[in-house]
Amino acid sequence: MDRGVLTTDIPARLDRLRWSRFHTLLIAALGTSWIVDGLEVTLVGSLASVLTLPAALGLTPGQVGDAAGAYVAGAVLGAIVFGGLADRHGRRTLFFVTLGLYAAATVGSGFAPDFYTFAVLRFLTGAGIGGEYAAINSAIQEFMPARLRGRIDLAVNGSFWIGAAAGAAGAVFVLDSGLVPEAWGWRVAFIVGGALALVVLVLRRFIPESPRWLLTHRRPAEAGRIVAAIERRAARSGDGPAGSVQLDPRGHPGWFALFGVLLRRYPRRAALGLSLMSAQAFLYNAIFFTYALVLTRYYGVAETRVGLFLLPFAAGNFLGPLVLGPLFDIAGRRVMITTTYALTGVMIIATGLLFRADVLTATTQTVAWSVVFFVASAAASSAYLTVGESFPLEIRASAIAWFYAVGTGLGGISGPLVFGRLIESGARSEVFAGYALGGGLMLAAAVVAWFYAVRAERRALESVAAPLALVDADSGRS
Repeated sequence: MDRGVLTTDIPARLDRLRWSRFHTLLIAALGTSWIVDGLEVTLVGSLASVLTLPAALGLTPGQVGDAAGAYVAGAVLGAIVFGGLADRHGRRTLFFVTLGLYAAATVGSGFAPDFYTFAVLRFLTGAGIGGEYAAINSAIQEFMPARLRGRIDLAVNGSFWIGAAAGAAGAVFVLDSGLVPEAWGWRVAFIVGGALALVVLVLRRFIPESPRWLLTHRRPAEAGRIVAAIERRAARSGDGPAGSVQLDPRGHPGWFALFGVLLRRYPRRAALGLSLMSAQAFLYNAIFFTYALVLTRYYGVAETRVGLFLLPFAAGNFLGPLVLGPLFDIAGRRVMITTTYALTGVMIIATGLLFRADVLTATTQTVAWSVVFFVASAAASSAYLTVGESFPLEIRASAIAWFYAVGTGLGGISGPLVFGRLIESGARSEVFAGYALGGGLMLAAAVVAWFYAVRAERRALESVAAPLALVDADSGRS
């Protein structure tokens, strides 16, 4: 391998590109994975009550929460393992490995004979999607022009909810149409969801490796060919960072070096990433994975009709990042992250008070959650944006993975387990305590964001967080 300093303008060329057919294809091939994941995860939410029926798996409400916890635990481990591999071996390679595991385990979930097998397969499904989060978010950020990075990243993460809406509608079809026997309806839903993930693999054949990643592995000629091919299809814009950078890559950092960068060079960013990830993970996993149980136990909604109530919930979650996303590039990261987290916390607690007072119906409860998660979805998506762009290129996927893993481990695993038990108690006051806890965590994260959020809007990734290989790098550290 050649040694010495590399002088390159490839990052600037990527940041100054106009939107093109290449960018659209990239989002379709990578973002579609979120849609498939949303479809599959929503099936679990919609089928939660069905899985408790004797004709299905006969799970208890506690086991439903345990299965959700197994999925999140798998996502935590998968993120750590596959995130590190994405930094070492490239984003593109991991696109196929993680989605393949996800698809196989999802199909397998449809054939599970008992709770334990189902839980193991949910764990493996989570491992696949955890790896997807790290590889895909890092790749999208590294390809997107700087002026559009915030809104595109939020929109892609929000596309999960397109799949969620499809999953909710699909659950109603397989459970309430009478075309599929009750004992097999939930199985068909899983099998179809996994099969759709396999289709996405075909789209990914056309996605190149990240040129920025190639530079850190001393492959400038290959990176140049990829960028030149993109430029032939996309005119340059006058808006964006300019200039060259000098890099002297010296190999991939080990585990100790990784944590040294995260904790010694960027302590405030580490605190910010952990706060944002933990708060949103608890909120989403607690409420979403147990929402079907709330509808059936407290509002008398039939198990086969739960999916209909998830449709407006999914719509709010998708529209939030889409509508609010541009403001993250215009008003800035600090203002928007703080605002969305704080507003979510206040609205969650207010809605929880209405739930405890028993003044809501199934319809008004759903409307309330749709409004809350219009904002919460933008907040949650901004957490992935933040941890991706706040750390150096060489450890970007690993940083996303570790903050996702630790944040989800703290908030995501505990959320379904806690709420499953609270709902099992039958007391509205206890369920409200869970909502209040989630709202409090979001408010605390908003305070951290106000003090520690980084000004990353419309800036090159290399200026937000200097690559470890950058010659004479002393910028972007906090």
